[in-house]
Amino acid sequence: MVTVQDAFMGFSVDDIDAAREFYGSRLGLTVADEPATGGLRLTLPSGQPTLIYPKPDHQPAAFTILNLVVSDIDTAVDDLNAAGIETKIYTEGWAFGTDERGIAHGSEENPGPNIAWFKDPAGNVLSVIEM
Repeated sequence: MVTVQDAFMGFSVDDIDAAREFYGSRLGLTVADEPATGGLRLTLPSGQPTLIYPKPDHQPAAFTILNLVVSDIDTAVDDLNAAGIETKIYTEGWAFGTDERGIAHGSEENPGPNIAWFKDPAGNVLSVIEM
């Protein structure tokens, strides 16, 4: 069996400068250049590193690549919207159903967390989630 010492995740984007501005300035996460890959090292609040790497033929992920845990979904959505980030990306036919601000609210009929999805400049889907 392989002895794993640590692990990190990564995802691609088509524009490193746009990713640097989005993740660093608009989301307020710690971002540093990753010279070995030409990409970025994103450090999550837990300290977990995440590699953001350039890929010329990038195709956005068809799933949520990163869930950002927040204490208050309404405040988080307000902050994202104030930063110009649209949170209403799932409108019709979405299994959870979302309100006018793009928030899916957990309930007895619809068990689950309060969550809102949004996209990064490369089209990858992220969420803010109230646990």
